[in-house]
Amino acid sequence: MRLLVLAVLAATLMVVDARFDTLKPVRSQLGLVLTPFYGLADLPVRIWDGINQQFSSRSELLAENEKLKAEALLMQRRLQKLAALTEQNVRLRELLNSAALVDEKVLVGELIGVDPNPFTHRILIDKGERDGVFLGQPVLDARGLMGQVVEVMPYTARVLLLTDTTHSIPVQVNRNGLRAIAVGTGNPERLELRHVADTADIKEGDLLVSSGMGQRFPAGYPVAVVSEVIHDSGQPFAIVRAVPTAALNRTRYMLMVFSDPRSPEQRASEAAQAQEAHDRQLAEQAGSQAPVPAAPAPAAAVPAPAPPSRPAPAGTGGAR
Repeated sequence: MRLLVLAVLAATLMVVDARFDTLKPVRSQLGLVLTPFYGLADLPVRIWDGINQQFSSRSELLAENEKLKAEALLMQRRLQKLAALTEQNVRLRELLNSAALVDEKVLVGELIGVDPNPFTHRILIDKGERDGVFLGQPVLDARGLMGQVVEVMPYTARVLLLTDTTHSIPVQVNRNGLRAIAVGTGNPERLELRHVADTADIKEGDLLVSSGMGQRFPAGYPVAVVSEVIHDSGQPFAIVRAVPTAALNRTRYMLMVFSDPRSPEQRASEAAQAQEAHDRQLAEQAGSQAPVPAAPAPAAAVPAPAPPSRPAPAGTGGAR
């Protein structure tokens, strides 16, 4: 019975509140009184949300931190790769500049292996017989001669460096043309000149270039720089040591030179013949294009002088 009375009372209040404004002040006062209870009732939910947000924010920050660390490592790796590519680009530019200074045909190769024997100085490159590489072919880098090809395979070739103990190359002093033989010492930073007279005009800092003797290496390429000259009055020959100009133990890219097989006399003779043929052709073209002189115009006819007229006879009649 009490429940029924309360239900009827509640229904009556809802109808009155919905259709009339009688209970509006009462509802406003009750809302003002119950506002703190609303906040108190919502407090556990807000506390739980705050705690959950704190833990989730921390976990998100940790995850983001790990992600940023991974990205930083990737960027560092790319930066290192970029630095390596930059150095590679610089070396290739140097190599291309040196190729532009070389008159002969050249082929760019890359180092792919080094002989593990410490008593031999040989390297393996990625160009072989299929690329036109041949035995004895000169090899150089951006700074000077490195050596020559001693073994050719279809796709690779083996190069003997200048500093190998079995290698020698004819050189000359660039300053005065003094000729000598540079031999390898087994040290990648040293060459020695054999049988240089003790009185020879050679000193530290002299540039040694290939002399072209033996027709194996082209003439004029840098080989080494004299680093030490030891004179001994009791010996007929001086001790001359030099440092190779090429970076033998650091170079990764190199040039294979295809030298002109003709002798200097043949090249000079053929060049003179080509120049003579060119001059003759120019002369013929100039002769064919010369203007033809016009024929002289005929002289105007001069009229003949008229014959002189005779005077009329005088009259004979008179006055009689």
